[in-house]
Amino acid sequence: MSEWTKGFSAIFYAVALIGGPVSPVIAQESVPPVAAPAGEAKTPKTKILEAGAKLLQGTPPLKPFDIYLVGFHPMKDHPENQMEAHHYCHQVNEDFAQCVLFDGNTKDANLNGIEYIISEKLFAKLPEEEKKYWHPHNGEILSGQLVAPDIPDIAEEALMKGKMNSYGKTWHVWNTGFYGGTAGGDLLPLGEPMLAWSFNRDGEPKAGLVEKRDREMKIDSTQKRKERADLRQFARPQSGVDDLKGKFARPTQPIPGVTDQKGTGKAE
Repeated sequence: MSEWTKGFSAIFYAVALIGGPVSPVIAQESVPPVAAPAGEAKTPKTKILEAGAKLLQGTPPLKPFDIYLVGFHPMKDHPENQMEAHHYCHQVNEDFAQCVLFDGNTKDANLNGIEYIISEKLFAKLPEEEKKYWHPHNGEILSGQLVAPDIPDIAEEALMKGKMNSYGKTWHVWNTGFYGGTAGGDLLPLGEPMLAWSFNRDGEPKAGLVEKRDREMKIDSTQKRKERADLRQFARPQSGVDDLKGKFARPTQPIPGVTDQKGTGKAE
């Protein structure tokens, strides 16, 4: 049994201890979408067609996307462009997961990207040219930035332990609004897909980005970071940790336990 699977077993165990039925619907803090797409409101005809489709058609490929994670992505080529990312993921097997990304967690959220997650074992088998597209996850986990809202702490830590040393390949296909941007988001998905990366040093996220998410979702990233200190023992040097090093005007510092395979992770 993987740590990922153990995590969800812990969820049901925790609910059993609390008492009451296990429900797939968990109350969570609502985060509305950043952007509203261009276009006219739905007509009654469209709404009737949607209702009929919902009644008569199934959506089997969507049902396994039952793991909810929230983190942050800077764009690799333009790391000052940063956004909050709501991931809905399907763990396909022990080494591979696939996620759809949204700019919020409400029913009108905009789908703005995709992410594939692979284990360290699969990453090691990739051609060297391919590896430049895959960002490391240890910084997101050990910093407390990546969270799985509304599940017991013991289950969340098991989930995060299962993703230590893993990698993600993320493409954002829609700028629904970069944090702190002056131009706002695009009304439609425009331009080329943007390769996203991960934060791997303190000081890389814009001031207020993580705090805004924490405030809206009632999360304490600082406390999670402290609680995950015991996961450092499982962290191995990863490829791509230093890819954004030196690309920010503000000073940055290493995250304890997060090191690049080619570097030391020392302060700039």
